Amino acid sequence: MDVHVGGRMRLRRTLLGMSQEKLGEAIGLTFQQVQKYERGANRIGASRLFDLSRVLDVPVSYFFDDMADQVQAQSPVNIIKGSVGLSEEPATFEADPMTKRETLELVRAYYNITDPQVRKRVYELAKALAAVAGTE
Repeated sequence: MDVHVGGRMRLRRTLLGMSQEKLGEAIGLTFQQVQKYERGANRIGASRLFDLSRVLDVPVSYFFDDMADQVQAQSPVNIIKGSVGLSEEPATFEADPMTKRETLELVRAYYNITDPQVRKRVYELAKALAAVAGTE
């Protein structure tokens, strides 16, 4: 769960074009601590998550959006309820494509297209290519 929350933090920061250093300054942290949060190495406390939501201009719930079922299943509440047995290995899952650098760069490039008609055509092209790739 910490990795997912950190990935969402990195996604939003990158979409805003903000450096780790600048984000750290805004909330009183070093860029190294921001890196640890983004990797999920350190857990983000509730008050810090609130501060991040204000600086990144998103609701707190944003950090938990699009969470994979496997990640949710690792929640201590679900473990206690028996959804995931204590002796079971944690579920493996592929990295969320929304946290990949390629995705971030693509979204940033897309929104840098100033002409709305061109942006719409790029969007339609991407959808068409995805549809073709899905049928092969």
